[in-house]
Amino acid sequence: MASFDAYLEPLLVARVPRMADYAASLAEFHEWVRTEVDAQANYTDRYAPPALETYDRNGEIVNRIVANRWYEQQHEELYRRGIIGLPYSEKAPHLVTFVMGYVLAQSDISLHCPATLTGAVAYVLGAHAPENIRQRYLYEVVRMDGRARTGGTWATEQHGGSDVGATTTVAVRNGDGFALHGLKWFTSNANSGLAVATARPEGAPAGSAGLGLYLVPSHLDDGRPNQYRIRKLKDKLGTRGLPTGEIELLGAEAVEIAPPPHGFKLMMEALEYSRVHNAVGSAGVQRRALREALAWTTTRRAFGHVLSDYPMVQDELLRMRVEFEAGALLAFEAALAFDETQNAPERRTWLRLATALAKYRTAEYAIAAARAALELIGGNGYTSDYPVARLLRDAQVLTVWEGPANIQALELLRLLAPRYQGWEQYRQRVQEILDRLPESLGKLRPALAARLAGDSEAVAITMRDEACRQRYARKLLHRLSQTLGFALLCEAATGGDHRGDPAQAHSAWRYLETIEPPPFGEEDTAARRAVLDVLEQETASTVKTG
Repeated sequence: MASFDAYLEPLLVARVPRMADYAASLAEFHEWVRTEVDAQANYTDRYAPPALETYDRNGEIVNRIVANRWYEQQHEELYRRGIIGLPYSEKAPHLVTFVMGYVLAQSDISLHCPATLTGAVAYVLGAHAPENIRQRYLYEVVRMDGRARTGGTWATEQHGGSDVGATTTVAVRNGDGFALHGLKWFTSNANSGLAVATARPEGAPAGSAGLGLYLVPSHLDDGRPNQYRIRKLKDKLGTRGLPTGEIELLGAEAVEIAPPPHGFKLMMEALEYSRVHNAVGSAGVQRRALREALAWTTTRRAFGHVLSDYPMVQDELLRMRVEFEAGALLAFEAALAFDETQNAPERRTWLRLATALAKYRTAEYAIAAARAALELIGGNGYTSDYPVARLLRDAQVLTVWEGPANIQALELLRLLAPRYQGWEQYRQRVQEILDRLPESLGKLRPALAARLAGDSEAVAITMRDEACRQRYARKLLHRLSQTLGFALLCEAATGGDHRGDPAQAHSAWRYLETIEPPPFGEEDTAARRAVLDVLEQETASTVKTG
């Protein structure tokens, strides 16, 4: 039976049995993405990126972004397939959406990003908007007839991307609604039909406490364009198929979703949803990079041998494989936590903590994987004749979208404060995994226990005083993300042990050797051989299925 991912699907179904109901549709979605979407992504990136038409021939603002029809058709098809609508039309777990994002990012982040932003707007409207606004607008972004209005999240301003509390956009009362005045500096999916934007009502205090959150339609009820101007589209390193613009708000009509002081918190929830998508998208990039590397190294010959026969090449493939497994498990730990918080709000701290760790670690791994694939392929990989060059360019945005590493480190510091008890929740999660490790995996038990003890010491040092917090926050983020990845691999190894499958345990150990290298020449050769066997099986399966 076809699968969207032979590694991930069994693990996710074990955690959420209802995912089995979507197996066939997700496998079909994967086939569509790896064939049709991949071809479109290459075409759009190389030959037909979007263009801006700000004014019509009469000088009137139209804010029209012209994309090639192939991209537009697939954009519409995404929403028909339910990437946003399924959790609302049939109460599917949001995990289905995150899986579709994972698959989609393997071919086209420029399609994945708009879906992410639309999902964030849908989440805000569905979970937090006043009833009258929810009734008026939610259907527009979750409909599955191909006519959905896509979303945007407008927070970034020219003075600083992550300093949302310093927003200068002003909201002026205008009858029952508001008029927004200001400049949003970096708006992805700039041609969205409905965007949520932060703004400061007249007379509101400075800082994040003075921000409200507003819904800005691209067009008014009578069909006229709203009062804002897309000044330009950004000329970017990657994601060239995605229109990202500067938007000047010229009294744009808007509806208030949340007044101060709630606007900032609600925007952070929207960005948190996007961060989960960023993590699963990063894992998708890892998966694609690994597949490209395997396809090349198992068929290319050099100096009389297939490349994958060389131990140095094998070591790169081994690292890519175990880092993919750790990254995928981290990303979907956050995705699973997102669904849990819908019914158990007390799990929100774990969601925020897991998301910060996963967003940071998976983005780093995505870039490393794409770079490694390019290097293994060599000069051909550097050309646009092969997909890896685009993959690497697109992957570079993943460390930046929805907050770079330093922002995730600051989020980690907040969650470690006594108010949230983030360390207690982190320790509990890892300890539960440790306690369930069977005796047959005894080698993993002391290793995970040692990592957890080291984490405890690292947290104590970091939280000692303000100077230590500022100095060590990012290093702590790095360490905890690695430990959690190792712990989740150990958890998968427990499941594998119950099924009589030792491969997961070997992956866990091999990953430990990547984050804590053993003395020179003393790596575990059994683990190395076992992961190589997994790679050989995956290569054979890929060749068989095309």
